[in-house]
Amino acid sequence: MAFIEISDELLGTFVPIAVYWLYSGVYMLLEGWDEHRLHPKGEENVKNVVSKATVVKGVLVQQTFQVAISLLLFKIIGDETGTPPTQPSTAIIILQFIVAMLVMDTWQYFIHRYMHINKFLYKHIHSKHHTLVVPYAFGALYNHPLEGLLLDTVGGALSFLVSGMTPRTGIYFFSFATVKTVDDHCGLWLPGNLLHVLFRNNCAYHDIHHQLYGSKYNFSQPFFVMWDKILGTYMPYTLEVRKEGGLEARPVKQD
Repeated sequence: MAFIEISDELLGTFVPIAVYWLYSGVYMLLEGWDEHRLHPKGEENVKNVVSKATVVKGVLVQQTFQVAISLLLFKIIGDETGTPPTQPSTAIIILQFIVAMLVMDTWQYFIHRYMHINKFLYKHIHSKHHTLVVPYAFGALYNHPLEGLLLDTVGGALSFLVSGMTPRTGIYFFSFATVKTVDDHCGLWLPGNLLHVLFRNNCAYHDIHHQLYGSKYNFSQPFFVMWDKILGTYMPYTLEVRKEGGLEARPVKQD
């Protein structure tokens, strides 16, 4: 029985989307773990001004654009023979991951911050993402389509091209970046979460940005906090236990 061979380009396009919904689904199953929530459950209904059905539709629109741009990019840069490129050594792949992470962080920091500085862009484009004052996992990519195209899709394409990674490496990198983005919006501070251990840019750090008092801080996403620290937009936090249960990320005053 012959199996249909799926190209690395197609896998690199569709696997991260599957990862997005699967990983978000895991967090949906954990929503009842109230002692680890960064916001009380009731705050979602009070502070978020869009329904979850609207969020799902918005994310699917962005992912449709993402697929179209990805397929177009691979069509332009692809090998006409259809022969997949040879995978480099593990050391080179690790280096490509690091370069791609730095490129993505740099691109997203400056585009993200400018969308807050420019009142027109914030009002008509970026504010859509901030309608989720209480973030949750599958709302991570709830953006205006133009923002999704510019911030995420173009940023991803630049990361791929500048790092020089192969489409096969891209499957793993963009799946990892997807997991990180979903995790940053999950609203749950879970014990043993390695992403919270390895990255200071995590769901509590990004939750600060989603609050009114933090909207001019913590622009960095999705991996590091370096640009916030370099350019003075870094707002540290402490995790405090709420009297009514659960946790709260509270900003720390800086000298």
